Amino acid sequence: MAHNVLKAHGKAVRMLRQYGRQLLEIGFAPTCSAAYPEREIPEDIEAARQAMFALPDDLRNWTWNIPWWSDPVLLGHYPEEGLKRFAPYLPKITAEDMKLISEPIDVYAQNIYNGKRVRMGNDGRAEIVERYPGFPRTANGWPITPEALYWGPKFLYERYGKPFYITENGLSCQDVISLDGAVHDPNRIDFLARYLGQLKRVAGEIDLRGYFQWSLLDNFEWEKGYSERFGLIFIDYPSQKRILKDSAYWYSEIIRKNGEILTEDTIDKCKAKQK
Repeated sequence: MAHNVLKAHGKAVRMLRQYGRQLLEIGFAPTCSAAYPEREIPEDIEAARQAMFALPDDLRNWTWNIPWWSDPVLLGHYPEEGLKRFAPYLPKITAEDMKLISEPIDVYAQNIYNGKRVRMGNDGRAEIVERYPGFPRTANGWPITPEALYWGPKFLYERYGKPFYITENGLSCQDVISLDGAVHDPNRIDFLARYLGQLKRVAGEIDLRGYFQWSLLDNFEWEKGYSERFGLIFIDYPSQKRILKDSAYWYSEIIRKNGEILTEDTIDKCKAKQK
């Protein structure tokens, strides 16, 4: 399945190049979690780098790995470890297949929401640091790990060297319409300030082209349906009324000033604009 998906990607790139009526910037946006070091020391940084590009130990979770999807497109080959471990399930892979899959692209992207904390073990291998009880989580249970938006893009750019985008990042909150008719979501503002602060940090080290917050509106969220709210704009589903959340006003200031105010407290300022 994965091999055919990647061949379809290569054919799409060829068709866009052949029939595009203007100069196109073509990219590729898979999804992953990131790894970040427990301490910013060489040993833990290398451990996090290793963990970032390791294939999952559980074969039932084979899809959730970076190199199996990105190495063929950007490096022109599958990871050797994967070819060995997945050998019983693979079709015949030809040189022509790999030429097709690795059709040149212009930009690379990932959807990153969180990451795992990693340190170098005594045996010289990366080990995951367990999260403590009560670790910060979003409404749908995902861990809040802002470091993922520094180390994730950093490691991906080191490996693949392509101009980079974050194509999804955000969180689900238990948003409600308050008695004053507004939707107050300080958790989302805090989350975005932390994550964007880390992305701003890495922007000086890599060719970072952009960031997309997930999402503009509350939406039908995969198997969660309408039960999870990711939007900057609240949808009252019975009435279909749209209400800009506090985070929407805050985020508009981030956009307007291109992140210059990420170190400032703009919540009160944005509330004043809302009024």
